[in-house]
Amino acid sequence: MNPSSPVFEIHGNDVTVEASYLAGRLGLSVDRLRAEMRRGIIYSVVERGMGEDAGRLRLTFRYRARAWTVVVRRDGTLSEASWPRR
Repeated sequence: MNPSSPVFEIHGNDVTVEASYLAGRLGLSVDRLRAEMRRGIIYSVVERGMGEDAGRLRLTFRYRARAWTVVVRRDGTLSEASWPRR
């Protein structure tokens, strides 16, 4: 991953995550991540904050028994939560 490129890009309702960053969080190679995405085995949920959480996003990515959740704060910083890999 290029250190100067953003890990997340948010444009309107579209959120893009840099592939090598997500692959690492799910314990996969980039090639395996892409293959499993094509198969529909990796999926995500985007939740937009409301009220006092307005401007925040919570992103959850799931692959089999693995999950990775990150909150993107208003200022663009990340707050991660991860579960043990199986």
